[in-house]
Amino acid sequence: MAGGNGVRLRGRVPAALGFAVAAVATLGSLNYSLGMGLFPCRLCWYQRILMYPLVVAFGYALATGRRDFHLLVLPLSVPGVALAGYHSSLQVSESATCSFAGCGAIQFRLFGALTIPNQSLIAFLAVTAVGLAAWVRSRGD
Repeated sequence: MAGGNGVRLRGRVPAALGFAVAAVATLGSLNYSLGMGLFPCRLCWYQRILMYPLVVAFGYALATGRRDFHLLVLPLSVPGVALAGYHSSLQVSESATCSFAGCGAIQFRLFGALTIPNQSLIAFLAVTAVGLAAWVRSRGD
């Protein structure tokens, strides 16, 4: 009986990892705006719209043990990678323009290097990797 519980817990590790990444990203973005008073640009808002539901999706997968959570995760995380990548590119390219105004501005650097869109990109890449791993695993079942 104990072996069955170990298999069940091990099967939830990807969902737990995704939940942790999405929760840290969500809490971090709230800290930047509510705690530090940084105003999110429009692209930041779009990234938040895609990241915040991932906490719920991964939490649901974690609570229920569902292994097909990639169906909920990937439609949110893949566009998030694209948005965060575009946003990050606006900050490094002097000639890039953004029709949303202010998206190229750098308000904060974590460890003196990572801008907020860079952090978002890392988080979206991580949850996308978890979602892709779940998808590959589900195809083998």
